Amino acid sequence: MRNNKPNILFIMADQLRADYLGCKGHPTLSTPHIDALARRGVNFTRAYCQAPVCGPSRMSFYTGRYAISHGASYNNVPLRVDERTLGDHLRPEGYRVALVGKTHMRRDVDGMQRLGLDPDTSRGVLVSQCGFEPFERDDGLHPDQSADPDLPYNRYLREQGYEGDNPWHSAANSAEDENGEVLSGWYMRNAHLPARVREEHSETAYTTNRAMDFISEAGDSPWCLHLSYIKPHWPYLAPAPYHAMYGPDDILPAARSDLERESPHPVLGAFMQHPESREFSRDEVRERVIPTYMGLVTQLDDHIGRLVAFLEAQGQLDNTLIVLTSDHGDYLGDHWLGEKEMFHEPSVRIPMIVVDPRHEADSTRGSVSERLVEAIDLVPTFVDTAGGDSLALDHVLEGRSLLPLVTGSRVEAWRQYAFSEADYAWRPARVALDLPTDEARAFMVTDGRWKYVHYQHHRPQLFDLATDPQELTDVAGDAHHTDTLERLEQALQGWALERRRRITVSNRRVTEQTGSAHKRGYLFGVW
Repeated sequence: MRNNKPNILFIMADQLRADYLGCKGHPTLSTPHIDALARRGVNFTRAYCQAPVCGPSRMSFYTGRYAISHGASYNNVPLRVDERTLGDHLRPEGYRVALVGKTHMRRDVDGMQRLGLDPDTSRGVLVSQCGFEPFERDDGLHPDQSADPDLPYNRYLREQGYEGDNPWHSAANSAEDENGEVLSGWYMRNAHLPARVREEHSETAYTTNRAMDFISEAGDSPWCLHLSYIKPHWPYLAPAPYHAMYGPDDILPAARSDLERESPHPVLGAFMQHPESREFSRDEVRERVIPTYMGLVTQLDDHIGRLVAFLEAQGQLDNTLIVLTSDHGDYLGDHWLGEKEMFHEPSVRIPMIVVDPRHEADSTRGSVSERLVEAIDLVPTFVDTAGGDSLALDHVLEGRSLLPLVTGSRVEAWRQYAFSEADYAWRPARVALDLPTDEARAFMVTDGRWKYVHYQHHRPQLFDLATDPQELTDVAGDAHHTDTLERLEQALQGWALERRRRITVSNRRVTEQTGSAHKRGYLFGVW
């Protein structure tokens, strides 16, 4: 029997910049299949992650809550056992909620032990896996030989004839020189070489295959699949032919100025001293790595095209809501920085494409929306798609459902600001700045035109995205912008005071019981 609720395909690519897609304006990068999704849905061009690092960003995606609320502020900081996630909200609506790929979630071991939750039980597995059924979890391995040889992708590679305990490293993320010597993909000098793995056996191909396996197994019952690709996240190494698809002439000039490096903000100056920033400041590194990064994006695009064709062949495409996004971006040398973590657009802005196959969304197909959108908006969007009521969860969820924007419904008031935050306690920058571990924090607020960044113990920054889209000129010290600076400071303070703390009682229940104490027999204050 045909499922009368739409399936949900929640695709996330790790470290995919918002501007590295054809439909986002990249002039040389080919992404025809993702561009086709944008033509079928709504392309949100001002979407922001809640923390530009894998772990906290994903925990915000999965809980619908800001990092300051859920507390998992950096990689490997456990998500508290009491935090409800996407699966907790969708399973009561009859959905099977599964994962193929990465979550970067660490379970709350202490919390589970305190509550007597066994991680090997059915409930314990869900709590341990961020609320997902782990159809296949793969967070990426390590280059040494300590990786679990029995992880499914390693077993798969050995079945295909690749030798060793960790062929994820020695085959999928390593190359060879002209003498047959194995070269690690962790060294960016090797990024121009093809991976030792055949493309059809690569991680992106394998992850797509496993997604197809899940969809085939799920049948006609409603499902939500979080398909979470590791690439184009480092190691920057692509299989042939994608390793040679682009060259230095295809890359964009670095968005950076000499003044940024000569007179940097103290926090950014400390980040510029990290090894990844020093390397990506060199043109030689950018010209070798970025073409491979682009090749990985095109490979991802090809497999998304393969997956969409599979959905259509299975008769599922017209009954599947598809979202494509990423957890954060990648500096790639912009602003003399590598990696992510800070709040320039290459790091904090993310792609967000929503394709709703239902007739209610016909009026918005192929449209571009400049509304401010946040990662935390997806959980309420999925709840409403499943037939639930996200407004009934407004004491917990801090995002807003995107369905009114996707269906073209009239929206009286949308958000005025988007927010993001960083906890860089684990990074060398904190040590260089001589900050205590609990005071290396930064917060961003943008209204779409202006971007304000607050740093603990350091001066703020202010950028005008309209006149300075590359964020090369910090105008926080300009007296002409005092009013804007104060307005955004107040917006950030107001946001911090409005976080959802009372999550055990709904706002509806509070409303129903307001002023009813006497009716309920509590006769205080009566003469």
